[in-house]
Amino acid sequence: MSFTESARDMRDDLVRLRHSLHTTPEIGLTLPRTQEKVLTALDGLPLEITTGKALSSVTAVLRGGRPGPAVLLRGDMDALPVAERNDLPYRSQIDGQMHACGHDLHTTMLAGAAHLLSARREELAGDVIFMFQPGEEGHEGAKYMIEEGVLDAAGARPVAAYGLHVVSSMLPQGLFASRPGPLMAAADVFKVTVKGRGGHGASPHRALDPIQAGCEMVASLQTMVTRSFDVFDPVLVTVGSFHGGTVDNVIPDEARFEATLRTFSAANRTLAKRRLVEVVEGVAAAHGLSVETSFGMGYPVTVNDATETEFVSRTAEELFGPGRFLVTPQPVMGSEDFSYVLENVPGAFAFLGACPPDRDPAVAPYNHSPEAQFDDAVLPDGAALYATLAQSRLAS
Repeated sequence: MSFTESARDMRDDLVRLRHSLHTTPEIGLTLPRTQEKVLTALDGLPLEITTGKALSSVTAVLRGGRPGPAVLLRGDMDALPVAERNDLPYRSQIDGQMHACGHDLHTTMLAGAAHLLSARREELAGDVIFMFQPGEEGHEGAKYMIEEGVLDAAGARPVAAYGLHVVSSMLPQGLFASRPGPLMAAADVFKVTVKGRGGHGASPHRALDPIQAGCEMVASLQTMVTRSFDVFDPVLVTVGSFHGGTVDNVIPDEARFEATLRTFSAANRTLAKRRLVEVVEGVAAAHGLSVETSFGMGYPVTVNDATETEFVSRTAEELFGPGRFLVTPQPVMGSEDFSYVLENVPGAFAFLGACPPDRDPAVAPYNHSPEAQFDDAVLPDGAALYATLAQSRLAS
């Protein structure tokens, strides 16, 4: 029986696990209930299991029946601080928390792959590391797991690493998609405090207005991007937070705003940081104010190995038929901490369309939306692809 047939036979078990995870989402690095459910799902399998110290991770190693290298498969487990607005029988039971990014599917598919590969352990020419990771949503969970030794869990560094991510829109259900090279952006945070001099709103000439200057800075940053960077090596700056003042007729002493910076190359990442500071300092000087700036370094660029990406593409089409894998024409501005794994191990990260059949993927609510929905129908395919990638890569 093939992995695809075996995965379809275990569909009901996969759906039950996914729904159980969805009802009790947990956020960040500490996911005790999620960890417990994963350990229960793996119980009885011939795995060497360790749990994290700084986070609620689960690392499971399957030793193949024949000697060989190691391959890593990763599934993230954490949810988001989003209040679910879906009327589902398995909707979140935790106020203000939701698996709005589909990590409950990733965890389930990885657990399914562990079952599929365990049933064929004697056929494996090497070892498989199953990386169940908390804290992908901005908490650097992959980085913590690497520091705690996940890449060396089998004794030797993996020769390849693979990750999947479902999307609730954009892609039709069941379509896999990826590309060689940069797939997802580096993400950094730019923080600015504009320091002026407060005064009465009726006499702005007697004050130094940080709100007006701050607004000019926001507009100037957008112009700077279009005039400083090649459109074929994109840079994106989005100001998502702006705070200043308390009432309508008082000019405050200061205003603050924060922006996300997205880049796809090390050169632009460095240049953009310099230009952001130059712009806000220049605007401040023109208005007689001062600024304080700082950066929070986020995830690096997610870069797929070309050979491993082609291997994922070929494997997906061999398993599910022609047309089931799309090479995306451009990278995605989102960021992903699987990038830390791919900085150390050649591998590939791919998307999987999980839009429900009653929704149009072109307009369906996207990941992170309180109305995002993911179809259980993709669970067997994700588990089968994970398992096949590991077995085939070891055999090669």
